[in-house]
Amino acid sequence: MAQQVAKTDTGTINGARYRIVFPENWQKKLVMYAHGYEFMGSPAQSKNPDWVKRMAVFLERGFAVAASDYQYQGFALPQGVDDTEALRQYFVKTYGRPDSTFMAGHSMGGGVSIAVIENYGQAYDGALPMCPLSSRPYLQCRKEFDMYATFNGLFPNVVTSLHTIFDLSKPYQAQDARSMGTRAANIKKAMYAQDSLLAVAFAKRFDLKPDDLPFSLFFNENVLRDLAQKTGGNPFDNINTIYSGFPNDWLVNQKAERLAATTDPEKIFGKYDRTGNINKPVLALHTIYDQLIPPTYGIVNFENMVHKQGKDHFFSVNYTNGQGHCNFTPQQTARAFDALRQWVKTGRKAKAGFVE
Repeated sequence: MAQQVAKTDTGTINGARYRIVFPENWQKKLVMYAHGYEFMGSPAQSKNPDWVKRMAVFLERGFAVAASDYQYQGFALPQGVDDTEALRQYFVKTYGRPDSTFMAGHSMGGGVSIAVIENYGQAYDGALPMCPLSSRPYLQCRKEFDMYATFNGLFPNVVTSLHTIFDLSKPYQAQDARSMGTRAANIKKAMYAQDSLLAVAFAKRFDLKPDDLPFSLFFNENVLRDLAQKTGGNPFDNINTIYSGFPNDWLVNQKAERLAATTDPEKIFGKYDRTGNINKPVLALHTIYDQLIPPTYGIVNFENMVHKQGKDHFFSVNYTNGQGHCNFTPQQTARAFDALRQWVKTGRKAKAGFVE
């Protein structure tokens, strides 16, 4: 049964708008929620009329939900951690310390969730990162840089060159997310006209279905342009990179765009860099296919970091047959959250594996 919101608290903390919603049967429990990547200039989470519906899985279980918009949009993982912690402290000061507190988030917000547990885990009982940016953020964004470098070498004049993306002498304007469909259709038509077989093979190299490659290129351009603005240049360097896994690796390496770094990547990737050092239960939920954060970047890289830290007993993974980024049903999210809560309650680790 849908849970009605009994009370809403909104405001601003350190320039970041927030929203807290309480269910009618609030049981002194709290979920801190972190949102995913937002295009610069797009509507903020606090203005999304569907947000409360998305939080229903928590509200129906008697949890209040608190979420920050963060101080800025685009790549904001470190800022998301700081703003989420500031909001949690506000909640405790205003409403008292909850009986239990969980962290949850989707996509980049899943990365925020993991970073919160790595750095502020003492304040939480557990975390549910969904389709998370769980690898080191530099590596996730470097994948997007490499996709552009190699695509532009093989399919010239289809998408924006990296040299143009990182040219700060030109005015910056984020692409409008509403134009994604039209732009992706144009990219698809142009790349198939040049070499349809190569386009299919290129998509496979980056764990993509061919029809999702244009969408990923559109999304990645926004990410890279945003990073250029936030770091004041290009934080990546592929001068020495040898690319592999393509039908003709020699050709790719001859034609790939090559750029030297012009700014220190630590400016944006250093704070709250991933460690795998978790001390509270973390149950990650991922789809078997994800066009933005493939399982290698959403699960496997972090799994290896956790193992290296000797913290396997704090980490479990559920996966679904979803065919897209964060493509979960409410029932799948509910099962994962319930499994996490049971793990915390009993001390028995949640079973890893498939979720119907």
